[in-house]
Amino acid sequence: MSKNLRKACAATTIAVAIAVGSAMGQSRSGGVPAERIVREAPAEFQFVRLAYSSNRFGNSTGWGRRQMWQTDWPDAEQHFAQGIDRLTRIDVAEQGRILTPLDKDIFDYPWIYAVEVGNWYLSEQDAAQLRDYLLRGGFLMVDDFHGTLEWSAFVASMEKVFPDRPIVEIPEQDEVFHVHYDLDQRVQIPGRMFIYTGVTYERDGYMPHWRGIHDDDGRLMVAINFNMDIGDSWEHADWPDYPENMTALGYRFGINYLVYAMTH
Repeated sequence: MSKNLRKACAATTIAVAIAVGSAMGQSRSGGVPAERIVREAPAEFQFVRLAYSSNRFGNSTGWGRRQMWQTDWPDAEQHFAQGIDRLTRIDVAEQGRILTPLDKDIFDYPWIYAVEVGNWYLSEQDAAQLRDYLLRGGFLMVDDFHGTLEWSAFVASMEKVFPDRPIVEIPEQDEVFHVHYDLDQRVQIPGRMFIYTGVTYERDGYMPHWRGIHDDDGRLMVAINFNMDIGDSWEHADWPDYPENMTALGYRFGINYLVYAMTH
């Protein structure tokens, strides 16, 4: 879908929202039920999770014999979809979809999510199509990676996508933090282990960062949530012990990214 066509299709949906307030990681299925993969219609928004191959730092089986890109699946997207439905008037699909960077359907979706990207590996072909997707108006949110080593691994593949575009800190006044909610809280959103340890950071990822990559017109294409775990704030939204204020903040960041993606 072209940028202009996507923006035209989304304009009415987001105006109302603001007024209110596959293939697997190349050839592996990872045991994902087919009903999680298919397009769900009718819906104005469907959560898309990016399936990727692991780099040499990644645990190829992940937690519970899953791939790392499956972390928090499917609870994170199901809970986040419920939040979108409750907090906006966007018509959201109940189930998410899983696509690889090479899937031709990726161009039909304005917003995609990648988790544990300190463990990803993008081939030159993956990077080329992801670059095309982003430059044509797509938006990528990455999340749940921590510390020096995972940052280096993330950048190694991200630089294949955009070798000539810098990764910058997103300033507090940026529109993405004010398009729906005013997000002036720079708080490290922790993973579930915080419940047991009281520690908000992982590895040497002591300080949270909101970073990004922009196109030539200044549009944010990649939102990089580093040293934090927004996905856990969605996944554990129904856990009594997970901090409610962190789930609320995680929902607000996700909704702002989504509204921005569908209007820019």
